[in-house]
Amino acid sequence: MLPGLLCKAPNIHEYVTQVLKQNGGTFEFKGPWFSNMDFLVTSDPKNVHYISSINFINYSKGPEFKKLFEPFGDGVLTSDSDSWKSYRKLIHSLIKHRKFQLFQERSMRQKVSQGLFPVLDHVSRQGIELDLQDVFQRFTFDNTCLLVLGFDPNSLSVDLPEVASRRAFDEVEEAVFYRHMVPEIIWKIQKWLNIGEEKKLSRAMEILDAGKDTVSAALTWLFWLIITHPLVEKRILEEIKVNLQARADGGNWRFFKVEELGKLVYLHAAICEALRLYPSVPFNQRVSIQPDTLPNGHRIGASTKVMISLYSMGSMEEVWGDDCSEFKPERWITKQGRINHVPSYKFIAFNTGPRSCLGQDLTFFQMKTIATAILWNYRVQVVEGHTITPCLSVMLHMKHGLKVKVSKRTGV
Repeated sequence: MLPGLLCKAPNIHEYVTQVLKQNGGTFEFKGPWFSNMDFLVTSDPKNVHYISSINFINYSKGPEFKKLFEPFGDGVLTSDSDSWKSYRKLIHSLIKHRKFQLFQERSMRQKVSQGLFPVLDHVSRQGIELDLQDVFQRFTFDNTCLLVLGFDPNSLSVDLPEVASRRAFDEVEEAVFYRHMVPEIIWKIQKWLNIGEEKKLSRAMEILDAGKDTVSAALTWLFWLIITHPLVEKRILEEIKVNLQARADGGNWRFFKVEELGKLVYLHAAICEALRLYPSVPFNQRVSIQPDTLPNGHRIGASTKVMISLYSMGSMEEVWGDDCSEFKPERWITKQGRINHVPSYKFIAFNTGPRSCLGQDLTFFQMKTIATAILWNYRVQVVEGHTITPCLSVMLHMKHGLKVKVSKRTGV
């Protein structure tokens, strides 16, 4: 099945989704006998809940995952058991600390006012095209450096300077994805010879010195969906006006606190809907420790690799209905006007079970802060004829970026 998979690589997520639908949400992938590439793929919420929560203790990241993600070093992403618990506890204590939250709010205000607005004002005046994905990646890169290292590299400035370490992240993510696609022996030979994707990885690791998170990917898909759905954009603008008393008379933009942004139910729903359709991390991997039987009846042996397709889970009619391919924020809102709670093993953009994402609240705050600032102050349109397709990476970026034209919004 490996040659067929490689042929479908440019549209791998859609291909896997199609195969999953044809096989009831779970199928076994068989690689060549020498490749050690057999694994089970699933998008069945019952299986996901079982693997990630009910029998969590039997499914670890495993040593092979650590080899594949070797460039990211030791940390909460690659660790298991006691070391994972220690990393998670440390991160939890940091992001839940009030001083960290206040610092995050200040850094976001600073980056929007001193980085984002000047860039958007410049391209608006000049009437030139802008890659919005590049802008979001620069924003989150600068913000991460400021939070983690205490300095701002100012990659988000009017001249959009190239920062080597920022591009290095993209090369690392693409190389790690490539390791998932070929037998281990292939990428190890490339690493030994320092050629192909492994050469790019080696070069990238030499200059890699800080992190960027999944927020930039989520923001890119969110904005593409919003600006190509005018009625959704209109409802978000109305919600900002009514709930935040935002001014449409050209006055200074006021930044909103977490509690104020919490009033934006429709924007929250739009973010959830974007993450359902385009999760920043499109797949997740586990390895069984002991033989087991999944809820749907699949028997798996010890040391079986299990791939959970987060991308495919958002496209399953059995979970989301016949309109699952449509962008409809309304599906997330109850009749009472509140956010409809969906179990995390169905809406898995932030993972589920003990390994669920600790930064979920922070992600919503960052995305709402940036989305309200841009949508209220600027009109954004996708450049005609621009191709939108996912990149082959462990992060679901757009392969060709998001090329847009920006103009000042004069009234709502």
